[in-house]
Amino acid sequence: MAPIFSPSPSKGRPGGRSLPAAAAAVLALGLTACAPIQALEPAPERENVPSVELEGKTVVDGGNLVMALSAEPDRLDPTTSSSLYTRYVMQTMCQKLYDIDAEGTLVPQLATSLPDISPDGLTVSIPLRSDAVFADGTPFNAEAARITLDRHLNLEGSTRKGELGPISNIAAVEDNVLRISYEKPFAPLTAALADRAGMMLSPAALEQAGDAFGDHPVCVGPFKFKERVPQTSISVERDPLYYDAESVHLDSIDYRIMTDANIRAANLRSGDVQVADTISPQDVDALVKEKGLGVLQIGSLGYQALTVNIGNVDGTGEPPGTIDTPLAMDPAVRTALSMSIDREALVNTVFNSWYEPACSPISPDSPYASAMSGDCVEFDPEGARRLLEETGVQLPYPITLQVTNSPDTLRYAQALQAAVAEGGFELTIQPVEYSTLLDVQTRGDFDSLQLGWSGRIDPHGNMSNFLKTGGGNNYSGYSNPEVDRLLTEAAQTNDMETRTRLYGEVVKQVHVDNPILYLYRVRSLTGYTDNVAGIATYPDGVVRLGGAAFVEEEG
Repeated sequence: MAPIFSPSPSKGRPGGRSLPAAAAAVLALGLTACAPIQALEPAPERENVPSVELEGKTVVDGGNLVMALSAEPDRLDPTTSSSLYTRYVMQTMCQKLYDIDAEGTLVPQLATSLPDISPDGLTVSIPLRSDAVFADGTPFNAEAARITLDRHLNLEGSTRKGELGPISNIAAVEDNVLRISYEKPFAPLTAALADRAGMMLSPAALEQAGDAFGDHPVCVGPFKFKERVPQTSISVERDPLYYDAESVHLDSIDYRIMTDANIRAANLRSGDVQVADTISPQDVDALVKEKGLGVLQIGSLGYQALTVNIGNVDGTGEPPGTIDTPLAMDPAVRTALSMSIDREALVNTVFNSWYEPACSPISPDSPYASAMSGDCVEFDPEGARRLLEETGVQLPYPITLQVTNSPDTLRYAQALQAAVAEGGFELTIQPVEYSTLLDVQTRGDFDSLQLGWSGRIDPHGNMSNFLKTGGGNNYSGYSNPEVDRLLTEAAQTNDMETRTRLYGEVVKQVHVDNPILYLYRVRSLTGYTDNVAGIATYPDGVVRLGGAAFVEEEG
């Protein structure tokens, strides 16, 4: 376990762009192989490298590809899962009605075209493929899609319901035409169906397995589930029933859990794994120079954030309750905490300028970005301490922050711990295993925690479930009627300018209430060996291996 530092309150300092001495000391003395503190300079421009194409390479059919995962996926059930790493695995097994491409454009997958939407926005018709079959031989058709979406809407514990909007009816009007009816228009639907809400599940497997579907998921995809060894690996194998089987080159894929970034990098170098997610910013500069290795990289639509529990007392999705602490009850305390964080200095120093500071759930690369969504709570540690003093709390104010036990996350948490001391806070860091922390945030068993969201192409997917009262991912237990109204209104119009303005107003209010403190955006860094191709990583953060293959090495 990493050392947990006990910060001492220090005097405020003038506004600046370098880390305080305490934070520098934490980074210098903290977890394994911390880089020395460097002067803060503007982050360099990074060129996206989203894929390694098969074109021009000699494919070697067959073989078992091994991918190193930085954390263990949760349940392999698209209806209830909440882990990015689950999406990595499901991407090869469970195709969706829609997907995104490398540019973030929505494209059909199990659908044959984008939806046909009635002029009033209340009826959505989706044409479906007629040649797809589930891995158990069950035909894929509109009735199977209806059953899947009905489960997403009605299964207890579903985290998909809020992503699909106010559906009034789902019908299979023809064998290959699905019709969805709405009480009110719902603009984010297509984007939602390009993620887990759009993953289609075998009706026969659902009937047989029920709530245990995630133990042996059955979908449409280039691969099918083979085996899971808890905390060790997940294996998938080629599905001969896949409608485009000729494009599948590998016999199987093993996803091996390797939580330590150094171990993932070492396994890449040795060739024991061919793909590894989440290369550490501490390693990437050296890795890209090594012969036989490469790194995919692309910016993220998501964010890393500090979530404060202000009302999650009975679990996510339940009505918010009361938590009788100044942090939970007084927005001024949370505002002071946000004011204590120099986002740019922390992210550039801790992550060697590979990541970017974040101030909202809307990426600056999003077409819905605006001045309001890009605005940030002002960094002002002296003002934060004064604000804390005005609330009447005793200084330093104690907060327990639960974080994943990965080295990079701990490195950031320790720097944050030292930095916010200047604002009057005493942060205690509690490292937790990733899958355990997912359960902790759902139960509401935390004071504050730091986790990320890999991001969706439509802002609704990054905001509504997290900020709307009763949302499936509303881990903070936040409830603000005005935010609820704005999010609902934004989802009910197709006008991009109007939606952009409304989401900006949501961000403005969230900066007042601060149930979530947005910290930074990762850059998806995926290592690979040069004897594989057909791999890709897109802005949604998912590494795609469905079309991967071994290739003859050049030279």
